[in-house]
Amino acid sequence: MTYSYFPGCTLKTKAKDLDHYARISAEALGFTLEELPDWQCCGGVYPMAKNEIATKLSSIRALAKAKELGQPLVTLCSACHNVIKQVNHDMQTDANIVLKANNYLKLSEPYQGETEVLHYLEVLRDKVGFDELKKKVVNPLKGKKIAAYYGCLLLRPGKTMQMDNPENPKILEDFIRAIGATPVLYPMRNECCGGYLTLDQKSVAESRSNKVMTSAAEHGAEMVITACPLCLYNLQKNSGSDLPVVYFTELLAEALGLK
Repeated sequence: MTYSYFPGCTLKTKAKDLDHYARISAEALGFTLEELPDWQCCGGVYPMAKNEIATKLSSIRALAKAKELGQPLVTLCSACHNVIKQVNHDMQTDANIVLKANNYLKLSEPYQGETEVLHYLEVLRDKVGFDELKKKVVNPLKGKKIAAYYGCLLLRPGKTMQMDNPENPKILEDFIRAIGATPVLYPMRNECCGGYLTLDQKSVAESRSNKVMTSAAEHGAEMVITACPLCLYNLQKNSGSDLPVVYFTELLAEALGLK
């Protein structure tokens, strides 16, 4: 199975290794990530204004290209996934946005939200299957107590993202079990790490990130994994914790014997 792939800015610059782990793991699991040609930054934040069209166009171009290729669109970054999934929802439900976007882009065929948008974790759960993933693991992380950190963007808004229960998710915990480790549940796993506030209110991001990491450590975690590059940065740089924080694709590649 081949999926159109939107890597996003971080995974093509500061986090190339995490992108690499995702690609080689995909091949080992029987699917291919085909990077979209000429993709542009999604903007990083979904624009809430109803009359804001311009900042949604890069997402719509990517979605339309995936439709043209006849492939679902896969993202690896939670921020990219959040923006593209919400924009796709607009194209499915808001006739005004559909009209303006298609008039501006002048696509060969109008786009109306036909592309299926998936996070890489959803591919592992719903397309590959965690049971099948478990069979492919050659280096199980036995004995590792790992805390999953969801953050905000992977799960919310719940009615649009529809990935998991936003209050009591389990997709990352199921992933942890599939690679042979033991998930650690803790209260702060889907609370905000401070996000983009690290740019101009760093003390807030430090406070939020520290609460997350302290909560994970107090509940016995030996490691924290996340699916958001910004969360990874905040938890590593702003928390002051010695607890390791890793991206889920790195652990996936390790479990599959590719790292």
